[in-house]
Amino acid sequence: MLDAAQEGGYAYPAINVTSLTTANGALRAFSELKSDGIIQISTGGGQFASGLAVSDAAFGSEVLMEAIHRLAEKYDILVGLHTDHCPPNKVEGFLKPLLEASRKRKAEGKGPLFQSHMLDASNLPLDENMALSKGLLKECAELDIILEVEAGVVGGEEDGAAGSEDTPAEKLYTTPEDMVTVYESLHGIGRFMFAATFGNVHGSYKPGAVKLKPTILRDGQKAVMDKYGKEAEMDLVFHGGSGSALEEIRETLDYGVIKMNIDTDTQYAFTRPIVTHMCENIEGVLKIDGEVGNKKVYDPRSYLKKAEQSLCDRLKEACEDLLSSGKSICGRV
Repeated sequence: MLDAAQEGGYAYPAINVTSLTTANGALRAFSELKSDGIIQISTGGGQFASGLAVSDAAFGSEVLMEAIHRLAEKYDILVGLHTDHCPPNKVEGFLKPLLEASRKRKAEGKGPLFQSHMLDASNLPLDENMALSKGLLKECAELDIILEVEAGVVGGEEDGAAGSEDTPAEKLYTTPEDMVTVYESLHGIGRFMFAATFGNVHGSYKPGAVKLKPTILRDGQKAVMDKYGKEAEMDLVFHGGSGSALEEIRETLDYGVIKMNIDTDTQYAFTRPIVTHMCENIEGVLKIDGEVGNKKVYDPRSYLKKAEQSLCDRLKEACEDLLSSGKSICGRV
């Protein structure tokens, strides 16, 4: 999938899911647009998926992704399963159990549970970040799993990960020297993706509020390829893109972005029709003045179907923006 995206000049939307409903919306969107894609889960998403009583991020992620393996069999597209931001202090409790789950699947003659994982050690000095990344990449490579790493800080907040609202501006931009260091540290160990930062900020912002500098990706890739050749071009990941202008998104595709995370926008798309449903059916969803309400409108299925469809529609927009529509390689690999 990554090779096809690099060669074709497009990227995959990588949508965060937390439930079967959100996963079904994602699978439907990819299928209807004949786009391959990436479905991912964060530590917070996994914790939610395990239920309030269990509250175990790794266990919830494993259960939900096993279900998605089965659901995906019904669709003629390829889907990569991925874990989003995992900080160093959660590697042992989150990533390691999931790697063990993949190890068990491989022993049973199946593929790994996840096709890729993300280590977000961007809060560490780069040398410490790379030392941790190298060890984890080696373990991933043994299981045919790709590792995504990050250097530089994505501003804002996502499930408690990444930067903060007051992240210094210079920290939001990865330098060409950083990109060369990442390549030199990880090349030859296994396949990796790199979330270089170029002004990205997690969260919801009005268009124009986030000051992206996609040329940082161009300059970094050039520094790497000038030193190591065209084959050294890295697979880049775009985080924190909510509110970005379409021309900026498309520009990043020219510089090697093959994956763009989408969470904030699909969260809103999922929730918006639920709000409308409640407002339009307020006397049915509540038992007011001794009345019994209307079971048909407080049945969760009545509004979750609308939420699933709305998420599906928003993800389709992302496929169009990233030029992945109609480019599925399912059946050709």
